[in-house]
Amino acid sequence: MFSWLEKNPFFFTVAFLVAFSIAGLVQIIPDFRKSSQPIEGLRPLTVLETAGRDVYMKEGCYNCHSQLIREFKSEVMRYGMHSLSGEYAYDRPFLWGSKRTGPDLHRIGDRSSSDWHANHMWEPISVVPNSIMPAYKHLYTKKVDFETAYAEALTQKKVFNVPYDVDGMKNSIKLGTLEQAQAQFKEDAAKVVEEMKNEKTTQIFNDGNGEITEIVALIAYLNSLGQSRIVK
Repeated sequence: MFSWLEKNPFFFTVAFLVAFSIAGLVQIIPDFRKSSQPIEGLRPLTVLETAGRDVYMKEGCYNCHSQLIREFKSEVMRYGMHSLSGEYAYDRPFLWGSKRTGPDLHRIGDRSSSDWHANHMWEPISVVPNSIMPAYKHLYTKKVDFETAYAEALTQKKVFNVPYDVDGMKNSIKLGTLEQAQAQFKEDAAKVVEEMKNEKTTQIFNDGNGEITEIVALIAYLNSLGQSRIVK
């Protein structure tokens, strides 16, 4: 029936490409139409946590740390419950990572405190003797970018329908105007600064009229990785 097609390389190639394209579209289109459903109670990142996520990406933390716990007994015993797809519903881009020079961080907020992070980022070997991670002392003096973080959160709200400013939803985060968000940003940062128990960070925050450094935002983000983002 198709012997004529087999004898004509041009038409055979065209027919192959058409069939291949149809098969590909059948596979791809449903995935584009599906939206990832967040797990029950998952809240979006605060503006401070969003700023910390930006620091995490800027410093290339995903090159050495994954954020994906697989369903292996060894991983569950070490890092906690395996990761669920719905936990990443509000993450853009995903930060799963593909290498573990350091441990997985998807549930680091459940097992490490702010002061531990503060000491670890300043001098890693002071808390992990065999650590090969470099120190990130510049994060303790560099001011965090609030405006960009607020713009990102606003984009998530308007473009991707992430639940910011949703009345009656227990896991919604109040975003508000730029001024309101900035006030909340400083309030959230003050809590992290207090928990860090770091003299230098506290001094900068107090003497700089609430100036917030990148380390504060980064620690806020790390603290959000885990059950703290699940509103019961």
